[in-house]
Amino acid sequence: MDKTALVSFDIENGQHILNALEQEGKYPEVALWAVLPEYEDWRLVIASKMLDPRSSGNSEINSALQKAKVSWNSRPTIFLRRMDEPFIAELRKIFASSGDTYGMRLGGQKFGDQYIEDAFVYRIR
Repeated sequence: MDKTALVSFDIENGQHILNALEQEGKYPEVALWAVLPEYEDWRLVIASKMLDPRSSGNSEINSALQKAKVSWNSRPTIFLRRMDEPFIAELRKIFASSGDTYGMRLGGQKFGDQYIEDAFVYRIR
């Protein structure tokens, strides 16, 4: 099955979600749209020192989005990752010192334990 295209609406919607998290003090160090081989569509990948998927990270995201009045039907699938995962750690090792990573495209390569088919980067710090 062909993957759907990432369009400007998706990019703007992802930025709106990042803004909602930042308003709640949950600053993502890594935020990007990615197509991962185990899924057929784009996922908003987020990693933050302030959000842990093993505890209340997902509910904190939902709370921030609810406060920002992000409707349920416009919420993408968010893939919250731990900061210490090989995927996130390698992205940060390679790109964190790059300065502005907004709009960078990645794809066709493996970072840590995760292959990325395609990606649009908001930030990698």
